[in-house]
Amino acid sequence: MAKAADQAEQRAEEFRKDFDRLVDEVGKVIVGYRDIVSSVLTCLLCDGHALLEGVPGVGKTLLVNTLATCLNLDFSRVQFTPDLMPADVTGTTILIEDKHGSRSLQFQKGPIFANVVLADEINRSTPKTQSALLEAMQEQSVTSGTTTYKLEPPFIVLATQNPLEMEGTYPLPEAQLDRFLFKLLFPFPSADELALILDRTTSVEMPTADRIMGADELLAMRRTVREVPVADHVRDYAIRLVLNTRPELDGAPESTKQYIRYGSSPRGAQALMLGGKVRALLDGRFALSREDMDAVAHQALRHRMVLNFEGEAAGMNTDDLVDEILKKTK
Repeated sequence: MAKAADQAEQRAEEFRKDFDRLVDEVGKVIVGYRDIVSSVLTCLLCDGHALLEGVPGVGKTLLVNTLATCLNLDFSRVQFTPDLMPADVTGTTILIEDKHGSRSLQFQKGPIFANVVLADEINRSTPKTQSALLEAMQEQSVTSGTTTYKLEPPFIVLATQNPLEMEGTYPLPEAQLDRFLFKLLFPFPSADELALILDRTTSVEMPTADRIMGADELLAMRRTVREVPVADHVRDYAIRLVLNTRPELDGAPESTKQYIRYGSSPRGAQALMLGGKVRALLDGRFALSREDMDAVAHQALRHRMVLNFEGEAAGMNTDDLVDEILKKTK
């Protein structure tokens, strides 16, 4: 028993060291945002996707590109615009003629066929094009005609978007928002951080990041996350948190019934547990706790709750409601 506990502690320590090495390497290029870098990496280790929201110019695209470099993964970027079509993302079937003059149909893979896919300014395109990502994000496959093509693991979509109140944007449908493990908010840099950004980006040499590990090491870290045990009472706490976002349930907090129109799906509970497992490992523990899930609750639930008219009129935001739910959930 003691030997098993020592082995679990050792695995957690190795996980933490590898994780910190990656975050530190990304930090050579990205100024500040260490918590957000950690959260993006958490999504990757949980086999999930992340939605990054912030005003232009705060480093969202650079962060994604740098992370792919550190992990030596195939990277592709799609700039979402109003005229972008679904086939521009997934690929399309075209007519090919060989040197002998015979013709055949051949599927040309789109930019979705990469390990790390940056969907830049995803809310600039129409819902039809946004929905082209749904199958890839959930099933890790792309279907063209009657043929289904599998995407090579690891696979993650990191989508950036401008705040919804900006002009020329299309809010993402709830079904697509639910596919993102986390929604991460980028604050504007502080004065000191802005000074460092200017020093780094206006000099002769731009900072670069080196390769830290590859796909095999990353997949091994994913397995470690999945192997973290969860006690029944901790699992039940995740269930209660999600149920308390549902306004139609009798036991939901009063703020949920008053301000929320739709609550979280079961994917919210999955995000709480998987994200919490990573937090546990980073704390040197090979077991999930309630506090681990509390730490990721805002990232996991803020995009899975839809305010009703009263909530919008009162100027509520879902982060405030998550705070209230955490207080009320025993």
